[in-house]
Amino acid sequence: MGLLEAKRVMKKTAIPHSRKSQAAKSRPVVVVGIDLAGSPKRPTGLCVLHHLKAETFVAFSDDDILSFVKEARPALVPIDAPLSLPKGRRTVHDRSGEHLRECDRELLRRGIRFFPITLGPMRMLTERGLALKRKLAAMGYQTVECYPGAAQDLWEIPRQHKDRLGLLTGLRKLGLRGLKKTATSDELDAATAALVGRWFLSGQGLMLGGAKGILIPVVDRPQGRSTPGKPQSNTKARVVRPQ
Repeated sequence: MGLLEAKRVMKKTAIPHSRKSQAAKSRPVVVVGIDLAGSPKRPTGLCVLHHLKAETFVAFSDDDILSFVKEARPALVPIDAPLSLPKGRRTVHDRSGEHLRECDRELLRRGIRFFPITLGPMRMLTERGLALKRKLAAMGYQTVECYPGAAQDLWEIPRQHKDRLGLLTGLRKLGLRGLKKTATSDELDAATAALVGRWFLSGQGLMLGGAKGILIPVVDRPQGRSTPGKPQSNTKARVVRPQ
């Protein structure tokens, strides 16, 4: 398991039958955020979020990622990787069809920068993301595409490549507890994805481009205030459950 072996494993205790339902109700909502690397040779950031208590880790192989999710038993798994293809494309290597997805166009309308999934390096990440989505679905877990950079723009906190410590401070101000100062950029993006998923489960999430689009947080702004993430009047985003 590599670095995952450092994770503290809580001992399982037997729960009397009369208390099982009460224990199930009291179990905190768990979200696992994944900042997926395009190659298993590079680190993938992981964050398990219990309510707002975050623990972050690094993994490399798909098996380690799947084992981590299985142990955490999350209600939702937001993944920082493309989990759908543009209209008309059957595979990541298919050069026919459109270059942008509807969710990508929504990001453009909001002035949020991103790399199109048809870009060379993004194809490897997309291929791995789609495969991981299928594996997690087979295990019974719900996944959703999440773009931490978009959430960070909407929350008005720095992106990791600009100011890692600023991002750490921003996530703490948003209520995340347990983040260490030594957390890597990958881990902080995973924590961002997990928090977006937590917001979604609390009714503060928006799926751009439909159920197979990108999950972003819904951020209330004072009327008349201009921000990079403010929706435009012609937006077609819908609040729907991810698939």
